[in-house]
Parts: sequence; C-alpha cells; structure tokens
Amino acid sequence: MNRSLGRIRHARTMQLRFGPRHSAVSMAIFIMLGTLLATSPAWAALYKWTDANGRVVYSDQPPPGNVKVEKLSGPPPPANPNAVKELAAKEAESRKQQQDSVSNAQKDALQRAEAEKRADACRDARAELTRLSADQVLLYSVNEKGETVFMNDADRRRRSESLDTFLRGNCAQG
Repeated sequence: MNRSLGRIRHARTMQLRFGPRHSAVSMAIFIMLGTLLATSPAWAALYKWTDANGRVVYSDQPPPGNVKVEKLSGPPPPANPNAVKELAAKEAESRKQQQDSVSNAQKDALQRAEAEKRADACRDARAELTRLSADQVLLYSVNEKGETVFMNDADRRRRSESLDTFLRGNCAQG
C-alpha cells in the first residue's frame, strides 16, 4: 500500500514538473521525426552501372562487387515553358479583380448616397404635405423680388397634388 502511494506521488510530481508543455514538446519532436522519415526517400541516391551482359542498370542500391558506378542525382523538375505567360495572366486577373472591387465599392457608395438623398427628399415632401393639410395655418413663400406671397387654396391644392405624385413615384409607402 505504501509503495503504490509512493508511485502515485512520484507520478504526480513528474506530471507537475513536466505538465502539458512536456507533451507538446514531445509531440513536436515526433512530428519532426515523422516528416524527416517521410522525406528520406527523396534524399536517396540513384546508381547507374553496366552489368556483365552489357545492360544499363539503374537502382537505389549500389551494385555488388567491383563495378564502375555512376552516382546520379534525382532528375530536375520539368520546366514549364508557359510559366511566364501564366504568371502574367494571373497578375492581370488579380489587377482586374482589384479594379472591379474598387469599382463596385464606388458604385455601392454612390447608390447609398442616392438612397440617402431620396430619403431626405421624401421626408421633406411628407413634412410639406403635412403643413399644407393644416387649413388654419397661413402659408407663405418669398418670391424673386423678396416679397412675401401667401398661398391660397388653389395653390395649396396644386402643391399637394404634385407632392402626392412625387411621393407615389419616388418614396416607399409608410
């Protein structure tokens, strides 16, 4: 019983000493070793020799015996003759996408500004229509000469009709 209690204490001390950091370091080392082992065939040398029958042999193992061996490196990756054209096409496409993005942002900003102007005009038209419908209030305007001109009932009716037409055509009902 005492021994098992001592082992538990020892395990707990080790756990406190190393903790989760120890397991993270172990995992990182394990991943690096796995990566190195996975890429090791790429490091393998390629050997070329001629056997006794005159055949040319290629192998990743050196030949047995005393044979003249040529050690080859791996073949170079195939060159892409269209790489420059493809890169230029990708860059042109990227520039076009950026220009389209800027153009779309400008269009959106313009549409928002127009919507705000329309909303302001609708609010002003509704307010003026409310003022025109108040019969007991005298409404007036100032003409080009700076004179005060009062609105009669016919002027009110015409202005109300034009505001109604504007509201129906340009403003949401609400």
